[in-house]
Parts: sequence; C-alpha cells; structure tokens
Amino acid sequence: MTYTTVPTSVQAFMDNIKERTQQDNPAWGDIFSNCFANTLLTTVKRLDDDTTFILTGDIPAMWLRDSTAQVRPYLPIAKEDKDLASMISGLVKRQFFYINMDPYANAFNETDNNASPHKDDHTTMTPWIWERKYEIDSLAYPIQLSYLLYNATGQTDQFNEDFKTGVTKILDLWETEQNHDNSPYTFERDTTRLEDTLPNDGKGSPVKETGMTWTGFRPSDDACKYGYLVPSNMFAVVALEYVEKIYSSIFDEADVVARAKKLKEEIKKGITEYGVVQNKAGNDIFAYEVDGFGNHSIQDDSNVPSLMAAPYLGFCSQDDPTYLETRKTLLSEENPYYYEGEFAKGIGSSHTPPNYIWPIAVSIEGLTTPDKLEKKRILDMLAATTGGTGLMHEGVDVNNPNNFTREWFSWANMMFCELVMDYYDIRVETGL
Repeated sequence: MTYTTVPTSVQAFMDNIKERTQQDNPAWGDIFSNCFANTLLTTVKRLDDDTTFILTGDIPAMWLRDSTAQVRPYLPIAKEDKDLASMISGLVKRQFFYINMDPYANAFNETDNNASPHKDDHTTMTPWIWERKYEIDSLAYPIQLSYLLYNATGQTDQFNEDFKTGVTKILDLWETEQNHDNSPYTFERDTTRLEDTLPNDGKGSPVKETGMTWTGFRPSDDACKYGYLVPSNMFAVVALEYVEKIYSSIFDEADVVARAKKLKEEIKKGITEYGVVQNKAGNDIFAYEVDGFGNHSIQDDSNVPSLMAAPYLGFCSQDDPTYLETRKTLLSEENPYYYEGEFAKGIGSSHTPPNYIWPIAVSIEGLTTPDKLEKKRILDMLAATTGGTGLMHEGVDVNNPNNFTREWFSWANMMFCELVMDYYDIRVETGL
C-alpha cells in the first residue's frame, strides 16, 4: 500500500508551517509543502508483512541511510499519529530484515528480483542487494531511527528479534573492522571511475589499528581515500550510545550494554588520538579521514554523517572548541570542496562537478548554527536555488541554479524541511 493522499495530521502540520513562513519568506512554505508531501506520496511503500520500503527517489532501491533521513522529520507528528508511527516502525523492521541478510550492503531491492545494475561487482552479491558498498552510517542510521521513534512515541514493536539479531551483527562487524586485516569484506567494480571501487585487491588502502572502525565508502557512496572516516566513526559512537540505552531500558541485557560501551569508548579514544589534526593556522580540528599512519585529509562530506553534522548527530555540542575550529576551516578555501558563487555558497563534493554545492550540506550548516539570522540566510538561499522545480536537488551550481544534479532526491528534500522546522523551534528529540 502506498499513500494516495496526504494524511490529515501531515496536512495540518504543512498548513501550520506554511502559515508561519508567510512573514519570513512564503517560498519556504511552498517548498516545504512540496517536499514534505512528495516523500510520502512518491517514495513510501507499505508492504503486506507490516514493513515499509522507501525509495531513495530516482533510483528504484532503498538505501538504509537515506530511508532513515527521509522519514525523520515526520517524527514530531508521529507522536500523535499512530498510523504514521507504524509506518516508521515498519521501516525499522525492513531495515533490520536487510541488515540480517548482509550487514555490509548499503542498498537493497524491494524483493529478490536481481534488479541491480551492479550485480557483476566483485563482492558477495545476492538478488536482494542493489549495492554492496560498505558504509558505517548504513548501520548507524537504523539504530538511530529505532531509538528516535521510541523516544518520540514510546513505540517498541520495532525492537523485535530481527532487531536484536541485527544489533549483534553490527557489533560483530564494527569490532571486526577495528582490525581490517581480519575482515572478510572486499569490493571491486569494473569501472574507470576510481571512486566506485577499492584498491589493493578490493581491501582498500592500508590502515593501522587505531580503535576506530574501518569503512570502505563515504555517505556519498564514493570510496574512502583513507580507511577511518572520522564523521562516520562519530556517528558510530552515537549509535552505540543508543544501543546502551535500548539494552538498558527495553531489554535489560547488561552484557550487550557492556559490549557497546567498550566499543564506543575505543572508537572515541581513536578519534581523539588519531582524528584530531592541525589546520593551516596551527589549530586543532577534526580530520575527515585518517589511516593511522599519519596521513589525513581536511575536507567534509556533503552528506550526513559529516564533520559539520557532529552536533546534529549528538556527538558533541555546538560550542565545542574543536568543532568550532573545524567548522571555520570547512567553510573556507582550506576545504577543497567549499565553493562560493553568484547565487550560493557552501560545501560540495567530489561526487558532483566543481562549483556545485549540496543542499544537504547547506541544510546541515543551518541546523548546526545557533544564529537565527544565519538560518534565515541559508533558507533564503536554498529557496532561490531550486532551478524552478520547487524541490531540492543533489548538487546545485553556485553560479546558475538552473544547473543541478538529481531532480528527484528525497533525502535533500527532507533536510530542507527539517531546517524549516528547526527555524520554528520544532525539532526531533535525540534523547542524548
């Protein structure tokens, strides 16, 4: 079953937002309504087994990461709308159904239809898997959503046996990948695009043990240059804290709590010891990627998790000194993917052309500043760069908003919505 009309509770919420935006910028309300309704009406499919399949948008597959971000802004409404809460619970169940098939996969088909164009990748593919690029955040997001739903609504049916089995597999994997030499995972793709494959016979570039957990790919689905992606490890720390909370309050299983806590502390220590470097000014900042041997990169992800998103995820506060110095560096020419142009400025990606910024990254910039005027500037800029579509995109040309990538990208749509909600002090409570 798919949504054929917008639920009454969601329509009332959109109407309320639209009314609020009239004094600030009516375009915000128009785009919010477009995006908020679009995700429900075009990407959500409720299945007969009480689970929910969510398309990423213009690709007929479900990403574990994207699907979480797509429904997150509905959580404040789910407090009062049990059917909406049930839809989100169904997504968590579907996510863990997939994780139990293969925790290294990042995106899945709706059925075992073997529909992926990547079925010839040199890795362990199955008819269920769309893509098997291993990303830490693909496992952190479903854990996060399970807890956010519980925190918002008190709902617990998402914590089923699939969930418990999946959490065990996630802990196993993250512990294994603390020493990547022990990993069973390899990935190679026959391609001229080096960002889509891993070197070293599919194992990735060499890394030294640091306490952090290794990942092959970034949230953009591009390969990591160095194996320890710091923002994804930050998100793993947050997800492990959620595991501690769930297994203390829902399951009362002290052994899992202790295991999650130990892993969390080891990753945090690794970030502190190996993930903090100096910028050109000689100040401490968080690196983007490191390998444990001293190599590192200074840049950011245009998706989430990103260094910019650290307070949004719950890893640190907005006024953390290292975070503030990192933020200043990322919004400067020291970040090779920071762009400024005639119509916009912000963080872009190697995944899209030069001078293209990502609305997801710009929305996160707004969600992590306490400055209301800065939030308004960012919302005004995003509203003026839809290229006449009334929706957000993957990337937008800073000098010509009519040039963009991905006309239909639900994750970007919902990040804009979350920033509008944040501007009016409507937030998803993280429980941290």
